[in-house]
Amino acid sequence: MDLAAIQSALQEQHLDAWLFYDHHHRDPIAERILGMPPHGLISRRWYYLVPANGQPQKLVHRIESGRLDSLPGEKHVYSSWQELETQLATILAPHVRIAMQYSPRNAILTISMVDAGTVELLRSMGKEIVSSADIVSQFEAVLSQSQIASHYAAQQRLDKILEAGFVELGHTARAGTANEFGMMTWLREAMLREGLEWEHGPNVSVNANSADSHYDPTPDTSQPIRTGDFVLIDIWARLDGVPDAIWYDITWTGVVGRAPTAREQQVFEAVRDARDAAIHFVEEAFAAKQTIVGWQPDDAARSVICDRRFGEFFTHRTGHNIAIELHGSGANLDNLETHDVRRILPHTCFSVEPGVYLPTGDGQFGVRSEVNMLTYPDRAEVTGRIQRELVRI
Repeated sequence: MDLAAIQSALQEQHLDAWLFYDHHHRDPIAERILGMPPHGLISRRWYYLVPANGQPQKLVHRIESGRLDSLPGEKHVYSSWQELETQLATILAPHVRIAMQYSPRNAILTISMVDAGTVELLRSMGKEIVSSADIVSQFEAVLSQSQIASHYAAQQRLDKILEAGFVELGHTARAGTANEFGMMTWLREAMLREGLEWEHGPNVSVNANSADSHYDPTPDTSQPIRTGDFVLIDIWARLDGVPDAIWYDITWTGVVGRAPTAREQQVFEAVRDARDAAIHFVEEAFAAKQTIVGWQPDDAARSVICDRRFGEFFTHRTGHNIAIELHGSGANLDNLETHDVRRILPHTCFSVEPGVYLPTGDGQFGVRSEVNMLTYPDRAEVTGRIQRELVRI
């Protein structure tokens, strides 16, 4: 735990303190920021208060009194619920504006770790509970130079794998042996050879399956891929065996052995232009050193797709934060699923991936075009190859 950095962040946000709270490992954010072991026994509630100034305070149950011993600060203990509330009121007495892993209206799901009852209890003590979302971003989403380098290393390997994958897909499709699960397996084996790891997937989806934004082929559901088909590949990976390595996550689409139809081209251009609108918005803001928040690039992308009359088919956010978790704890590009008011900070990474998924009446196919961006104090950049046209496979 970097106590000085946490206290500096609290002072910048004009907050009195940050109250961490956990029970049965409900808050992995607290574990990571405080540097606690992720698998220790937590059968009783603990609280750790970091004030903007002064010494931290610990509150632990007597039968797990050593749970926070690795952290600095004064220890307080309790057994009964009455004692817990009395001790909690005591350590919180000097503080009013208190940050917690809380999100008003549960808007930012990845931050909403504190239960409603605990918030009610603290409010009954006269405390103003403020979301820790922006502070969490500073500690969870801001990347070191080595982490940025790990992202680019994954990018270089994965871009080459995907390019070779489209070539392989073309050969096997023409030979009549291609299918979704087989192509997914080929991509996994290529990633393994390149020293990459992945969580699940990748997503290889053909024709109607590409209209399912979270399709995951299995041996039982896998569809053949033939000449004339439409294909979407969503693939993500990071360096294997590298502590705190950062993910690279991309999606490309193409057609097998033919030119795109007019409808496919129309949808692709809408998605591509929406992606580029979000990219341009972020690039301009960082070049001008203007503060932006997550919902703004989403609006930039969504307005393009709505103008092309595909708005009802763009059913997810424009992008997600990327860090040591594929879907990280920083700002998402989102004004659909949530109204994300978190700042997009320098030295953070995120995806830009608008999509349009047409129902059966329109041929039932989907286009998503995904790139990753990294931000710096005076610029923002796309980190890998950018798809400009549908791939001719």
